[in-house]
Amino acid sequence: MGLYIGLDIGTTSTKAFVYDEKGEIRGGSQAAYPLLVPEAGRAEQRPDDLVEAVVDAIRGAVQDAKAKADDISAVGISAAMHSLMAVNDRGEPLTPVITWADNRSIGQVHALREGREAGRLYRATGTPVHPMSPLTKLLWLGNNQPELFKRAAKFVSFKEYLLHRLFGRYVVDVSIASATGMLDLNTLDWNESALHLTGVDPRRLGEIVPIDERLTGMDGGFAERMGLRRDTPWIVGASDGALANVGVGALARGETAVTIGTSGAVRTFADSPRTDGEARTFCYAFEPDRWLVGGPTNNGGIALRWYLEKFVIGEGESGDIKEQEALDRIVQMADSVPPGSEGLLFLPYLSGERAPYWNADARGTYFGATLHHGRAHFGRATMEGVLFAVRTVADALTGISGDSRSLLASGGFAKSEIWTQMLADLSGTQVVVPDTYEASAFGAAAVAMRADGAISKLEDLKDGIRILRTHEPDARRFKTYERYYSLFKQVYELLEPAFPAVAELQRGTGVNHEEESGGKK
Repeated sequence: MGLYIGLDIGTTSTKAFVYDEKGEIRGGSQAAYPLLVPEAGRAEQRPDDLVEAVVDAIRGAVQDAKAKADDISAVGISAAMHSLMAVNDRGEPLTPVITWADNRSIGQVHALREGREAGRLYRATGTPVHPMSPLTKLLWLGNNQPELFKRAAKFVSFKEYLLHRLFGRYVVDVSIASATGMLDLNTLDWNESALHLTGVDPRRLGEIVPIDERLTGMDGGFAERMGLRRDTPWIVGASDGALANVGVGALARGETAVTIGTSGAVRTFADSPRTDGEARTFCYAFEPDRWLVGGPTNNGGIALRWYLEKFVIGEGESGDIKEQEALDRIVQMADSVPPGSEGLLFLPYLSGERAPYWNADARGTYFGATLHHGRAHFGRATMEGVLFAVRTVADALTGISGDSRSLLASGGFAKSEIWTQMLADLSGTQVVVPDTYEASAFGAAAVAMRADGAISKLEDLKDGIRILRTHEPDARRFKTYERYYSLFKQVYELLEPAFPAVAELQRGTGVNHEEESGGKK
């Protein structure tokens, strides 16, 4: 029986797990790196930090599984979307990895929206115009670093950079390519309007390949360091979002995945491209009969971690306190407070927002605070705010794909019974928690198994996914949450006109200067 590695390259860490053909984990490892935020709006990574993390994670997973090089049948890759970097003709980085969280192209976004180009691009590519998009990042680079823009031989995602380092090829799977804002939904080739707008010749972009594209002949030095054979096949795989759906078994109509890690997302598969009349959701290619429809929220677990670091432990005061233990204590405290946090609301837009508002200027806000509210109230309001934001995405998705029978939970939040029950109560929908917390890695391994012939279709592994628990919504709590959810949306609408002014003030003062954000995806 062969073993398969699922590699998940995330925002703040890379994880690798070794699976057998039944989908059982035989070993795993993780390597972390910082998200660099040297000034307001910037969010970057050092490319070679990520390369080394991939090497360390795979080597650690192979060792943890007590596997030999010959035991590994294939490696499947999951990667975060929307990254961009420029490289020269020798493949050397000219820029850091500019991540999805980088907001410096906000000016280009406003210009596209004012000129009505944004709507046309969204309908053509399925990607809302937002600073996360590599398309807007390219416009920013061309405007602000024209000499570098001209000198760049290629503009690639980190995944493409990694595969070039390992195999000497710049290839981009259709899933990651679709999230650039430059892939045409109809032709599955680079969109002519996007190319013309950015001034980028398609030869300066990667070669678009299907998700089961196979690469062999890895650089010998890297193979040795990872504990793999040079001819171990690497299956290019897809985005972390699409593969998270695969990993939790959300493959059919009416099955919706909710992932909350550092950020969050709500996603479902459709059998054809589907865009939203209000451009609230994305539509990304995956394979011919599957298109990923949904929306991401910027502020998931990072909001609770922010609350922990700023207001509970205190910056630089963590000492011997383990972060996860401290987070668990916050959740337990929050459970002592009734739904709605006794009138305290939190808009969790600490780093702007993507779906459904696509507003990079949105900011975080506690609303309704009184002398009565204490630490437990603020903790619960923070958790509820994240879930209210998730529900705004789910509601937009319902208008396109219909109601969901259930929400399949993954990511760090799924480890908390309190938080997942809160999602059921707040959404009024059954929440199912599979045992695949690391859903993107498992999805990557599943694609590798199918490409290698170990399974015939992705559904073959679905029956093997164990359900840890199921949460039914409490009718009384749902009724309470309906009132707060209505108020949550009203507060956003009232504050929306003021967000640009405060965002501009923050950019002028350099808020977040020299900050580094780390942690788990």
